[in-house]
Amino acid sequence: MTKIAVIIPARYSSTRLPGKPLIEIQGKPIIRWVYEKAEKSAIADSVIVATDDQRIYDAVKSFGGEARMTSAEHQSGSDRIAEIVRDNPDIEIAVNVQGDEPLISPGSIDTAIKCLISDKTADISTLIRKITDKNEILNPNLVKAVIANDGKALYFSRAGIPFERQAGIAKYYAHIGLYVYRRGALLRMTELPQTDLEQAECLEQLRALQNGFTIKTEIVDYKPLGIDTPEDLEEFKQLIEQKIKPF
Repeated sequence: MTKIAVIIPARYSSTRLPGKPLIEIQGKPIIRWVYEKAEKSAIADSVIVATDDQRIYDAVKSFGGEARMTSAEHQSGSDRIAEIVRDNPDIEIAVNVQGDEPLISPGSIDTAIKCLISDKTADISTLIRKITDKNEILNPNLVKAVIANDGKALYFSRAGIPFERQAGIAKYYAHIGLYVYRRGALLRMTELPQTDLEQAECLEQLRALQNGFTIKTEIVDYKPLGIDTPEDLEEFKQLIEQKIKPF
């Protein structure tokens, strides 16, 4: 039986919001919000936080979660996840859920897993959403995806691609940074050096594409809220307060 593990890479350092995994909202650290959402996946067999920080490790353990200490030398979340997978031969599929998305949809996690399982030719699966707002299309912080007719990713970019020579024809998709990896694909990819496209765009998934890996995408109606700045944190607080207000 295939073992599917959701692995949440979490580190303490953050230029714009230091210590964000441990910032408490409504009495719970952000990492716990993410963990509890991931636990609601109907398909995943386990949830593991992968960190290099003892404070995060202790916090996860304190609420009964599973955490593993990993090397402080990792350059990316995928490298951190690969260490967990390498040390656990029973993990056949690894789901990379970002540790700063406290409102991640459990249904979206399951959709991404099903996307990979249903396509035997895919090495990796990920999620995208349709966008029409010009500000989103041109925002370099929002990664865009160009896909083939069968849903396979052709390219990811911070640029507003595709370029519209003729207006009203192009379809635009924003990439949601949730990945599902087959074991072998993850281990192979993280052993490869960075490619020029990856370095140019600062997008790790381009290493996979440039080396011939197949990434299958699934369109979802879900807009993630990643917490990268104090403004993002305030937005999350407001959303939570609205949800718990009495009628």
